[in-house]
Amino acid sequence: MKPEIIKHGASQEYDTSERCAILELSNDGSDPDVSIARARVAAGVTTAWHRLEGTAERYVIQSGRGRVEVGELPPTEVGPGDVVRIPPGVRQRIMSRGNEDLIFLAICTPRFRPECYLDLEP
Repeated sequence: MKPEIIKHGASQEYDTSERCAILELSNDGSDPDVSIARARVAAGVTTAWHRLEGTAERYVIQSGRGRVEVGELPPTEVGPGDVVRIPPGVRQRIMSRGNEDLIFLAICTPRFRPECYLDLEP
């Protein structure tokens, strides 16, 4: 890793088949230990059940309200400042509740790579 400042604009956000929008803030081979993305789930939408193989994930809720389901934990309400820790291989999904989008940081270790994503939707 080298010292650098990475700047992004909203135009770099993209929609996923998981039913959320992602803005990759830091995810490249020069920093393989971690990736950071801003996720946005539209009001009333629930993301697809999925898990990440070999990658741990943390959600840091920035704005909005949601209900997260992780592994065998009961569905739990989350809001700004809450952190959700998701070990590798554990199923997960999150719903945006209320009238505004749910926005959170998704921090992955090691960094997120598409091949670690496993869709669990029937």
